[in-house]
Amino acid sequence: MGSFSKESLELLRSRIDLVEVLNPYVKLQRAGAAYKALCPFHEERSPSFVIQKGDSHYHCFGCGAHGDAIQFLMTHLRMSFLESVETLAERFHVQLEEVEGHQQQPKGPSKILLKDALEKAAEFYHFYLCHTQEGHAALDYLYNRGIDLDFIRKFEFGLAPKQGGLLLRAMHEQKIENAILEEAGLFSKGREFFSDRMMIPIRDAVGAVIGFSGRKYKADTFGGKYINTPETPLFKKSKVLFGLSYCRKTIAKERKALIVEGQIDALRLIDSGFDWTVAGQGTAFGEDHVKELVHLGVRTAYLAFDGDTAGQEAALKVGHLFSKEGVEVQVLSLPEKCDPDLMLMEKGPEEWKKVIEASSDYLSFMVRMFSKSINVNAPAGKNELVLTVAKRIREWDHPLMIHEALRKLAKMTGTPEALVGVPENNSPQVYVRRSQSVTFTEIDPDRILEADLLRWLLIMGQTLPELFKIASANLTADHFRVSAGRRLFEKILAAAKEEKPFDLLSLAIDLDAPDQQIFMAEVLQKKINRDRALACFNETVQKMLERHWMHKREEIKIKIYSGNCSEAEVLELARKFDELKKARPQLV
Repeated sequence: MGSFSKESLELLRSRIDLVEVLNPYVKLQRAGAAYKALCPFHEERSPSFVIQKGDSHYHCFGCGAHGDAIQFLMTHLRMSFLESVETLAERFHVQLEEVEGHQQQPKGPSKILLKDALEKAAEFYHFYLCHTQEGHAALDYLYNRGIDLDFIRKFEFGLAPKQGGLLLRAMHEQKIENAILEEAGLFSKGREFFSDRMMIPIRDAVGAVIGFSGRKYKADTFGGKYINTPETPLFKKSKVLFGLSYCRKTIAKERKALIVEGQIDALRLIDSGFDWTVAGQGTAFGEDHVKELVHLGVRTAYLAFDGDTAGQEAALKVGHLFSKEGVEVQVLSLPEKCDPDLMLMEKGPEEWKKVIEASSDYLSFMVRMFSKSINVNAPAGKNELVLTVAKRIREWDHPLMIHEALRKLAKMTGTPEALVGVPENNSPQVYVRRSQSVTFTEIDPDRILEADLLRWLLIMGQTLPELFKIASANLTADHFRVSAGRRLFEKILAAAKEEKPFDLLSLAIDLDAPDQQIFMAEVLQKKINRDRALACFNETVQKMLERHWMHKREEIKIKIYSGNCSEAEVLELARKFDELKKARPQLV
């Protein structure tokens, strides 16, 4: 994790247009010298979410939500602090400079230039599809698949020409060099990477084009059915969730996600109102995809894979990955040789809703899948089934989920709970899984405690100003033992005392050393429970006070036993120790 120069952060702050950042997510309307909207953070009928003209902060007079562009991206789209900074830098064309001595910027063109080239390529492919004779043949193919022009324009479908050199010429006219095209995955070994294929843009979580998926639409086109952009600084297919830019807001709000196999499936569902749908990208849905959705707060995953054997086996694997992370899994049942795209075309969204409602829980699905190859009516077969399913359950990472799943398995199969590993007293059992390696990580409890306190102040302080009052009434810089934490606390309180809004970017700019900026990013990485902000903050302040109290007592004890004090000094220290012992700190 690097840190950025003050100059580049200052430039970013000067260029950020808050209205432009919020416009895709909040319906802003002019009201005199301000913009108003319905607050995205709570339900309301009349707008109380306000941005004053020229201001860098938003404020909701209904729920008290307050923040800057970074705070909005962190809260609304569940981005980390660093992701938010980098996203804004790319959007407003600011090259962030790494501080010397820390992680160096990768060599080659910047991500901003790569994204610009990819965006222009998407425009070229889309124009070529819609306005050329070759494109008309491709349009006929799409129309025959039930994909209309509105759908094509909405998701910016395109066509890579069969004739080489056309994209290259168009990019050169816009002063985009071959080195940038090569780094972006558009040009390779002296020729354009995509040829004679339908082009579907692949976007990152905030909508920037980071690659393409080229689909064959003619039988004589060379290569496989789909060809994706090769790995680039922007595009890592094992980490990309296709469709997330259209669904991130809904997924984060509703804490659920619909997982499908194909890109067309995902886009068709999104277009039909199921804007909580994502797909893997040219590879099996893996752990990184699952972790991205868990980071967004997903609690329930609906798996809508094809009804064939391969689709069901994929659902078995992906359901296991989600279950390991403590996410509830529901599996949709699709007829064989049927996918979401076909079902929506033939039966419509209402029928698809019924399929979702009729989905089964993952454990029931798992038992059905394993039962297909086992004679469960025979004692040996039933034994094999129960042992197989129980073994997979014990691979999950959450003891309570393991306990409850084992109990349910026992009930489903008519097996005594004790035989599947459920303790007789029904208390959750902790299962220890074998690990391939054991590593030791140094944990600094002081750093964790101080980060917890600062996190509440940074994320909730301006929404709950009483947090600043509690902090200033109970704590001083002396209560901090981590130098970066002490400095950040001083900056936060100083900004609060000025009684004017402060933003996260300004705080980062104002920090003196790279380690302080890194600590701030570390503080903002962890999630908080906003509903318990005041209670949790008070608990954290109390822990800070007690730690300081214990530390002062230890300091006196060390002096007493050092042998460097006279008898009178020892007696005085003992008196202070007794007084301190009786004066356990309390919040004021």
